[in-house]
Amino acid sequence: MSPATVATLGVEHFGDAVAPLVLLAGGTTMLSWPDTLCEALARGGRHVVRYDLRDSGASTTVDPDAPAYTLRDLAADAATLARQLDDRPAHLAGIGVGGMVAQVAALDHPDAFSALTLVGTRPVAPGPADDDLPDHDAATMQQLFSHPMPDWSDRAAVAEFAAAGAEILGDDPAAARTTAERIWDRTPSTEPAVQMANQLGMVFSKLDCTPRWRGRLPELTIPALVVHGRRDPFFPVGNAEALAREIPGARLLVLEQAATAIPGAAADEVAAAMLAL
Repeated sequence: MSPATVATLGVEHFGDAVAPLVLLAGGTTMLSWPDTLCEALARGGRHVVRYDLRDSGASTTVDPDAPAYTLRDLAADAATLARQLDDRPAHLAGIGVGGMVAQVAALDHPDAFSALTLVGTRPVAPGPADDDLPDHDAATMQQLFSHPMPDWSDRAAVAEFAAAGAEILGDDPAAARTTAERIWDRTPSTEPAVQMANQLGMVFSKLDCTPRWRGRLPELTIPALVVHGRRDPFFPVGNAEALAREIPGARLLVLEQAATAIPGAAADEVAAAMLAL
């Protein structure tokens, strides 16, 4: 079968509960979900599973430069994983670009999910935002993307690159450095430069993300939580406000001191809000 329909996903489990909670990765593989949050959710009685998307981490890697799958395939991966975990629907959570996949997964596979959490994301695909949505902060993006690329085979250089990017975005540079080191350490040895570049940036700009799904958000009937950093310059908080308006009954939790990442200090607050669903 083609890589668009078959993939082996690298997964990590937390807790011994049976109620499944699936964490869809953002731009830094499964490690975009902090350990502290995963552990707090597990203590709250959830079987927490975070996983790497295709072409990153321990999941199937074919050609990150030319993905032979679509956003819908990534959404189907989440649904398949949820069904394999338990006969009951799972709570699905997506962060960053993974939040886009999570929205499509919940819409396309409503029987697979019982609740939805969206963190630091927006209701449209990568690229220009809708006119009513705030786009990336231009000055921040210019500074971020003018930063020279590192030697992706050099662990220390990659870690410093990630820390510098975090500082530009308003995230914790030390936490970003540690996460990048962990990603580098678990990157497959084949074509490490391509893998590392992908795992810190993902391939979403190369994916087929059609058709648009924003107009379908009112179809969602499961409990939903939208979490967003007040200081996020990548997806400004107006994107979260739009999601919370357009998903029926959704709760909006704004983290006043956060930017694009979930700070360690906010893990308990976010976990409590997710568990309340």
